[in-house]
Amino acid sequence: MSARQPVPDREPQRQRWAMPVASRSLTPLLLAVGGAAVVLHLLQNILLPFVIAAVVAYLCAPLIDWLATRTHLPRRPVALCLLVLLIAATAVQGLLADLHGAVADFVRTMVGAHSVRLSSSTLDAERLADLIAGGLQQELTGPQLLRLAGWGAAGLFGFMLVWVLIGYFLLDSRAIAAGLLWLVPPRLRARAEQIWHELDPLLRRYFIGVAAVVAYATAVAYLGLGLVLGLHHALILALLTGVLEVIPMVGPVAAAVIAGIVAVQQAATSVDVWAYAGYATALRLSIDQLVGPIVLGNAARVHPVVVIFCFLAGGALFGIVGMILAVPIALLVKVALSVHYREAH
Repeated sequence: MSARQPVPDREPQRQRWAMPVASRSLTPLLLAVGGAAVVLHLLQNILLPFVIAAVVAYLCAPLIDWLATRTHLPRRPVALCLLVLLIAATAVQGLLADLHGAVADFVRTMVGAHSVRLSSSTLDAERLADLIAGGLQQELTGPQLLRLAGWGAAGLFGFMLVWVLIGYFLLDSRAIAAGLLWLVPPRLRARAEQIWHELDPLLRRYFIGVAAVVAYATAVAYLGLGLVLGLHHALILALLTGVLEVIPMVGPVAAAVIAGIVAVQQAATSVDVWAYAGYATALRLSIDQLVGPIVLGNAARVHPVVVIFCFLAGGALFGIVGMILAVPIALLVKVALSVHYREAH
């Protein structure tokens, strides 16, 4: 009778197949991330109104739910009332009615009643307004007028589109969310819901962190411009600095230029100009390299280095839309991988 043959150990074979199976289960996530990146790159020029509207509606959703619960009213009327309040709060009337008057009021607010000495000429607020308005009217001819008209039409359309989209997102947020979930294959919907359940609090903390950065920029700008440099209208400039901090890249530059014009006009000596330059540099470095990454990193529970990389990479690849969505997309990838790895084990 022959000796009994030992049963071959199949455990190593099962282990060899375990990794390819796990990799295959990760393939849909990688394809989704790659597809989203391609779509963002191709459509970055038209996505900004959608992104702004979605962020505003997302931040307003808890307030709408709370008001609907406290007032025992349906959600849609509460959302409509909030939309009306938002529109009323941002309404701007009469700005284009008087170009010279609008420019003069702005210049007068910035430079006050003082005069600016340039070579042999003395300029006050009225004279500066004449030059600015006259220059605008001279430039607004021929191709420049057509180009500016195109930009104005696009800007007006984008502004109106943002409010239309905010209305849709506020009123039909649940239906839109259900439609997005429907796009996910049925076998992956439970995982998608789990990912969103874990991502939602991270996103809210992140946007609260953005609000904290805006508050920091406003407070430090007021301390620097008002208490240290002693500029007039420091509170207005500080509020402008904080509000423009929401707009990546363009906003901080615009705030620095506006405050710089006021600082140069009110400077008594060259030391004052250098003092403003030092303040502006310190403020920018503290926000971009210290406060922003640390606050947003802690809020989103990612390392500050990752936050800096996301902002730079998002801006380089997808412009302003990429900078706005950089950290949220990084959070989405992080949570999705976390859920996947837990289920794989």
